[in-house]
Amino acid sequence: MTGSPDIVILGSTNVDLIFRVEHLPKPGETVLSQAFEQQFGGKGGNQAVVAARLGAETALISRVGADDYGAAALRHYLANKVPTLYIGQDETAPTGLACITVDARGNNAIVVAPGANLTLRPEHVLGQAHMIASARLIIAQLEIPMEAIIEAFRLARGAGAATMLNAAPALAMPDELLGLTDVCIVNEPEVEQLTGQAIVDQTQVKEIAQALRRMGPSMVVVTLGANGAWIEDDSLSMRVPALKVNAVDTTGAGDAFTAAFGVAFCERRPPLEAVRWANRVAALTVARPGTQSSFPNRWEVDTWNEPGQPG
Repeated sequence: MTGSPDIVILGSTNVDLIFRVEHLPKPGETVLSQAFEQQFGGKGGNQAVVAARLGAETALISRVGADDYGAAALRHYLANKVPTLYIGQDETAPTGLACITVDARGNNAIVVAPGANLTLRPEHVLGQAHMIASARLIIAQLEIPMEAIIEAFRLARGAGAATMLNAAPALAMPDELLGLTDVCIVNEPEVEQLTGQAIVDQTQVKEIAQALRRMGPSMVVVTLGANGAWIEDDSLSMRVPALKVNAVDTTGAGDAFTAAFGVAFCERRPPLEAVRWANRVAALTVARPGTQSSFPNRWEVDTWNEPGQPG
């Protein structure tokens, strides 16, 4: 990073242990893995790598353990142009781990051991107050302590930087956090957790997105998987269709969408264009196996011929 970051991402770092199986195991069932690989993940790390690959000057505030997994994660960030200056190492907790099982259709089930991610405190955020204040956009997720996110969003709001909350995984959160959020990106289970309203059919999305906006965010984007995404703000209330691709692995698709939308937001693209571009990045991601290894770079996104378009 050569100057002030465009985007500061506050979030988790995990090492992903990925098992590929014919079908996801049922309770009590043992299945044999057809392949195993170790990759890097965590929602914070995923979104930082996506943003950096898409050309944004990106900083990540995160925590890893003082162990081999943590050292490997730091090397990986440097290789992907994500500076490690703002990533702390904790002597008392291990690096976060995720066990990811992926079936033959690309569906996944994930178990996460947060480890050092839970040691990220408000004082670590305050130590980076100047950097946060200099950024255009602060993005956070919910795999780290809420008080750290609230501190970062307070600093951003005070400095005039925009805040984007990817409310994943689905958790209860204090009203203050939504009140400090400019853009909230959620999927269907997450929006149900926040509003208490389940999306039974697509006609309800507008009403539920509006209910979430009344809780604080000026813009809400609800990701709907194969049905695309719904965007709700003062000027737009509509569904943006997803691109039709052969999904190989959906792991990381939400992180790809969130980071891509953040990059487009920083580039001051209109919201509808930003959602369409984020859908494009997510489509490229799910068409390839792996998590961070599947994230496209800017050239791939800009030169890709969408399905149904002439080559």
